[in-house]
Amino acid sequence: MSEATMEATAAADLKAKLETNTALVGVIGLGYVGLPLAASLHDGGLPVLGLDVDASKIEALERGENYLKHLGDGMTRTLAGSDRFEATADFGRLAEADVIIVCLPTPLGKHHEPDLSYVVIAGEQIGRTLRAGQLIALESTTYPGTTRGEFLEAIEREAEKRGIKLECGKDYFVAYSPEREDPGRQSHTTSTIPKLVGGLDDTATDLAMQMYAKGIDNLHRVDSAEIAEAAKLLENIFRAVNIAMVNEMKLILTRMGIDVWKVIEAASTKPFGFMPFYPGPGLGGHCIPIDPFYLTWKAREFGHVTRFIELAGEINHAMPAYVIDRLASALNSIGKPVHGSKVLVLGLAYKPDVDDTRESPSFEVIELLRERGATVDYSDPHVAKTVPVRKHDLQMHSVELTPDNIKKYDAVVVVTNHKAFDYQAIAQHANLVVDTRNAMTAFADGMRERLVKA
Repeated sequence: MSEATMEATAAADLKAKLETNTALVGVIGLGYVGLPLAASLHDGGLPVLGLDVDASKIEALERGENYLKHLGDGMTRTLAGSDRFEATADFGRLAEADVIIVCLPTPLGKHHEPDLSYVVIAGEQIGRTLRAGQLIALESTTYPGTTRGEFLEAIEREAEKRGIKLECGKDYFVAYSPEREDPGRQSHTTSTIPKLVGGLDDTATDLAMQMYAKGIDNLHRVDSAEIAEAAKLLENIFRAVNIAMVNEMKLILTRMGIDVWKVIEAASTKPFGFMPFYPGPGLGGHCIPIDPFYLTWKAREFGHVTRFIELAGEINHAMPAYVIDRLASALNSIGKPVHGSKVLVLGLAYKPDVDDTRESPSFEVIELLRERGATVDYSDPHVAKTVPVRKHDLQMHSVELTPDNIKKYDAVVVVTNHKAFDYQAIAQHANLVVDTRNAMTAFADGMRERLVKA
């Protein structure tokens, strides 16, 4: 059989399985990206095998319980009651999958260098069971060249150890399709967010487009995996740079006695050439605080220094310290030092109305307050207690936000503006409020000297 025939047969077999909804899709990583994607592909008729190293997630899914509270239990009850879905921690079962999708984190190392260890380990696991006719799609955010480089190399390295000779693009196929999840957003879901798809070759792109079409309404084909990888970075660096700009505007305008939120509201009346971005206490979530560093690191390999992007990162990462300085100044004005003061931080999640704490600036705010000798608690209706994260292990539990509790603190710092917070009670009973999200603006007139924007 010729090489062209082998390639055509491998692709045709998988294409036929996708057309008849008999292609088993294995999703590695059942977190904020993997779980809703698995549900969308399942809803589209495909059988799905979910894989995760966290046994508690597997157990929750078997019970039909959703550990991602913002997605609700309806999704997981549907999956648990289906004979087309199974969750497992046994990665040896990857051999069963016709399609394997990798939805794993790509964090930063100690020196803000890319940490591809999760992606590389996943590639190695895939290589240990790799067989002809499989499609592998990487969704993790990373720098251009990762899919064709480190990821594919890990797959091939482990496959070669087994003594098997399978060629990418002929026997199996690899593509990249970046995740575009926004936890808590009501206007879009995994199924309705447009999705980029770029393969290492045209056949891989064709197969990935066919597969994703089962669960995603709008697909956009690009010429290569590298274009899709770079597009994902551009999306998030665009946001990071513009947030840095309004954060810097905030610093300047605050010194001038001008409310930056009112300035943004005024500028937003322009129907063209302006898009509002909003200042805050720092960046949170998996993408925006991390993605710029992936590009800046890779750029150095090509002899380029990304000064503009790095400056934006410096500004955004300085925001938690700015919040503390504003709090210290406000406390000093009423004769209280930060040392010994009791401070309540509102919101541990990085954005409103979800339980997602990834890279949340609240952690940094709490740590900085502790360093200055303050007694710190937090209140978050979505996060009952803290768990160890990349740089922090706070070992704290959420405090109930009652009028009596509010009165106990010298200052309340609004870091995340959850809808569930009783802002009227905060306005009535707080001794001092430092507001980083413009959440207290409706009560500003009645608070006078007790409200500080940061």
